[in-house]
Amino acid sequence: MTNGEEAIISPVTDGGMESTVNPTTQAGPTDPAQPAAPATPAADQTDTTAITPGVTTMHAWQMREKPRPIENDPLEWIEKPIPSPGPGQALIRVLACGVCRTDLHVSEGDLPAHLPHVTPGHEVVGEVVALGADQGIDINGRHTQLHVGEHVGVAWLRHTCGECEFCVAGKENLCRHSLYNGWDAHGGYAEYMVAPDDYVYSLEGLLGGESADGGTSAGGTAYDKPSYTLETVAPLMCAGIIGYRALKRTGLLDGVSFADIESGQARERIAEIVGHRPALGLYGFGGSAHITAQVALALGMRVHVLTRGRDAQRLALNLGCASANDAYDQPDEPLDAAIIFAPVGAIVPPALEALRPGGVLSLAGIHMSDVPPLNYEQHLFHEKEIRSVESNTRQDGREFLAFAATHQIKIDAHPYPLDQAQQALKDLKAGAFTGAAVLMPM
Repeated sequence: MTNGEEAIISPVTDGGMESTVNPTTQAGPTDPAQPAAPATPAADQTDTTAITPGVTTMHAWQMREKPRPIENDPLEWIEKPIPSPGPGQALIRVLACGVCRTDLHVSEGDLPAHLPHVTPGHEVVGEVVALGADQGIDINGRHTQLHVGEHVGVAWLRHTCGECEFCVAGKENLCRHSLYNGWDAHGGYAEYMVAPDDYVYSLEGLLGGESADGGTSAGGTAYDKPSYTLETVAPLMCAGIIGYRALKRTGLLDGVSFADIESGQARERIAEIVGHRPALGLYGFGGSAHITAQVALALGMRVHVLTRGRDAQRLALNLGCASANDAYDQPDEPLDAAIIFAPVGAIVPPALEALRPGGVLSLAGIHMSDVPPLNYEQHLFHEKEIRSVESNTRQDGREFLAFAATHQIKIDAHPYPLDQAQQALKDLKAGAFTGAAVLMPM
């Protein structure tokens, strides 16, 4: 990104990434996910019929000049023009936005700024209110079939090049030209946002439209169709998808197809491959971990939670986990795999000690404090592995949301008004709630 000045655009002109396009200039940086568009496109290029007539501005949070500890209010509440979708983009009215620890890392500067004055937020549930030029066609020529009025979700990953060795190999999460919502482009701590069509997920299976007639609980019991609300779907868009990716990185799903998961045969298949019902450890038990625990339970795993805080431990047990202990305790049995969600490097050594020979430790966070020195014999011998997690692929997102559409995932959601986003981040840092905070526009 080359510039992050405040956008000055009208609701019917293409602002690309909402950056430095004003009525008196013809140039400004655009989102590399889409081709550049003229400052004033033809009137028929953007359908804005779903935007409230006469409304041209919105409220949003944005970063101040420099990051700072959340206690010192690094975000500011502003009014700004409603952005406009560029070619192949959708304008989305934000209906709910989950509060992710990555937002805290961006706000406090743990993740270096990519876009000055960026609006955080990447766990978005919204409604499509306008489509830009070339609507319904993504940059690779595929039909995305979004339509105005549709419920959609926006996650962390915003753009990949589609051409590098990683993208071609189905590992787009490793693309060196990737862009992210709420970091490289304005995110969901706002009343509206724009996103590329081909990185937006349809939520009709979760919030309406056609979906399966029934589902399965974490314990494997059939029941009526899963039921979700705006505030319970929002955390699925990152906490859920990244947790699912982290679970795949443990290797416990190796050899298991998504068809096995959809057909209900995954439990038996996993036990057959591993040789027994696998034991999974989860270190930290916030928004992502409490979702991942339910996925693992539904797949027949024994889940052991290691986390500070009695409320989080009680939540884990209430969800059906086998045990819940302090973060530095040893679990009740040796672990086949473990995932660290807490951004605390000091947890890595005890987590490695808890693994069985051949076990895998997956690190789910985008940021972690320094890992202490490891002893080879004590922590790594017997073919133990450490694997990091970088973002997710869109296939991860599609698989996880399809799973959620047929398996009821209980979200411990804590709603906050949108104008209280900074307080929600403070509460997240302080561990003031279990589960996930969700911002709801007023």
